[in-house]
Amino acid sequence: MDTEEYGKQMRILDIMTRLTEGQVINKKVAANQYGVNERTIQRDIEVIRTYFSERETVRGKRKDIIYNRSLNGYICACEKENELTDEEALAVCKILLESRAFTREEMYQILDKIVKSDIATERRQEVQELILNEKHYYIPLKHEKPLLTAIWDIGTAIRKQRLMKIDYSRLDGKNVKRRIKPVGIMFAEFYFYLIAFHHDSEPAAKFEVDELHPTIYRIDRINRYSIESEHFQMPYGSRFEESQFRQRVQFMYGGDLVKLKFIYKGTSLEAIQDRFPTANCELNDNGTYTVTAEVFGGEGVDMWLRSQGENVLLISRKGDLV
Repeated sequence: MDTEEYGKQMRILDIMTRLTEGQVINKKVAANQYGVNERTIQRDIEVIRTYFSERETVRGKRKDIIYNRSLNGYICACEKENELTDEEALAVCKILLESRAFTREEMYQILDKIVKSDIATERRQEVQELILNEKHYYIPLKHEKPLLTAIWDIGTAIRKQRLMKIDYSRLDGKNVKRRIKPVGIMFAEFYFYLIAFHHDSEPAAKFEVDELHPTIYRIDRINRYSIESEHFQMPYGSRFEESQFRQRVQFMYGGDLVKLKFIYKGTSLEAIQDRFPTANCELNDNGTYTVTAEVFGGEGVDMWLRSQGENVLLISRKGDLV
């Protein structure tokens, strides 16, 4: 292959790479960059268009090169059947910022990847402006611990059903060591949580529950962890279901599964139904509601009941439904 042909191929590949990365190709600017005329750049773009068209026949996913007048150049327009729409990507960015779940470095890294990979080039600036203020004034949580690696490692242990050892800082400041069976990861109220069962015979701490019920650990409070080669087995009938657990847990506190029955006198029944997804609400003649719901009892439920004041009148609390 002669030098001229090699240079042509490398130029086309470079232009294609830039387009697929979301860059705008202006013919005049590109011609100056590569030392060719604008007609040559136009032919290169046609070659790339043809390649994308033939590739669509094989892969079944449409990708095209179009001219965008507002950007004064060519961009790559991709079909996003299995990707986020621009609207979805913006919503995800907003939720992430509101969560405050990650360090500033991790949050910026995630947001930048979403914007660059899932937002159309012509709308990218618009989305960046919509999240710019929140991004600039983003305040991470006080623990400031990177969590992405730990979340992935714990998720791997859950999937492979491997025992873990953790060194954990309790809310009272005491450090404890636990050998656990990890079964789930959840996010609520700013924090990621590990749901696990005890493997050791040592007594459970005050904030924990007995061996028949899962224990909730805040992942940022896990100082050290190790994943063992030893596997644990969970009977299929006792398999932990994160969705079922989430519907019955309040403020990420554990406890026995109990049935609450109370009168709700407030004005927002929707708030009750959102807080207790398992709730059954019956309208009373006086406009109040009788609500029954299964929840994991403990401090979380007590906190919520106290916060409602006169809007909630507790009728009964039956424990140990498991």
